[in-house]
Amino acid sequence: MASKGTCKATDCKHEAVGRGYCRKHYRLWKAGEMPKGRYKTCTFEKCRKKRYRLSLCEAHYAAKTGKSAAAAAAA
Repeated sequence: MASKGTCKATDCKHEAVGRGYCRKHYRLWKAGEMPKGRYKTCTFEKCRKKRYRLSLCEAHYAAKTGKSAAAAAAA
């Protein structure tokens, strides 16, 4: 099997296994905890959850609009 090179994360020299990351950084990337996550994240300060609507996660969307996710789906 051909080598995929080293991890593309800063200062990491481990062997790359997926998306150019080592096992540790690939797991963090999948969880959305890397600086450039696998999906767009909430724009609320220090929130790393997946976006839902209006560039916010479900919790911050509900707080901003006063609507829950269930009410938004029913409308």
